[in-house]
Amino acid sequence: MIKVEWFYWLVAAFFLVVAVVRLTDRKAPRRHASAAFWALLAFTFVYGSAVTAGAGPAWVEGLAVIGLAVLAGFGLPRKGTERTTSDAEREQLATRFGPKLFIPALVVPAVAVVFGAWLANVKHGDGLLLEKGSATVIGLGVAAVVALVVAMLMFRPGSVAVPFQEGDRLLGHIGWAAILPQFLATLGLLFQAAGVGDAVKGITDGILPKGSLIAAVIVYCVGMALFTMVMGNAFAAFPVMTAAVGWPLLVQQFHGQPAVVFAVGMLAGFCGTLCTPMAANFNLVPAALLELKDTYGPIKAQVPTAIPLLACNVAVMAVFAFPR
Repeated sequence: MIKVEWFYWLVAAFFLVVAVVRLTDRKAPRRHASAAFWALLAFTFVYGSAVTAGAGPAWVEGLAVIGLAVLAGFGLPRKGTERTTSDAEREQLATRFGPKLFIPALVVPAVAVVFGAWLANVKHGDGLLLEKGSATVIGLGVAAVVALVVAMLMFRPGSVAVPFQEGDRLLGHIGWAAILPQFLATLGLLFQAAGVGDAVKGITDGILPKGSLIAAVIVYCVGMALFTMVMGNAFAAFPVMTAAVGWPLLVQQFHGQPAVVFAVGMLAGFCGTLCTPMAANFNLVPAALLELKDTYGPIKAQVPTAIPLLACNVAVMAVFAFPR
């Protein structure tokens, strides 16, 4: 059986290589501390397997996470030396390959779909070929490797170090925000474990009109968007709002179809993603990568789409999620 933790080890190996690249970059500011950040992040991906298996204490992982937060608080990691192609080289490659430049990027979703839709059900011996519930993540990892191989064969860079140097360059632009989605998703689980969902349920029970389906749908969808804006991640908001409104009211009380309710609820959360700087990987990171003068430019451009899209999600859920 192919296990999802193998993918996590692959991610750890990549971060470790980035740490080495940054450490050997003598022109990079605070290169030792920046390398320590990426090496510590690599450690968390590997040691997490030991925690899950019960072979190591969880407090070690907790200390590593605190260490990452402390380093990020000191403005780390910093950018390294940008060892990449020149403007002339990029223009030459664009002219030569044209739309074919997008082939490696398109390989990723194509391979991931094969794993999620087909290989997820393939048997191997007495069990499944892929670890249960992890087919999509495993497919994403395999897809990234396949896309890398395709890109290397297509573009034939002068050195195998080029992809890692480019990865170091991109992570240098993104910085600590690269791990923000993981932190925010964990925050959602902590909120749920702390009973935030039950507290929100108590508030909504006192506010919502009894027996009003449309009011419950609006509160769930708008709540998903608002919690996402606060927490920066729809996956972090999902357990809170689902425990408070989605499951007890929309599914149990109004007999909504769980697949429709929760899928549209996630889409409502993504409307909040478009409107918040907390969703750094969607909003602040593109602004940094594109070197936009207005850091909040993406958010300002997305809000006019997010608001009517949220209204559409409310309508879709109200019409299609409940029996007539």
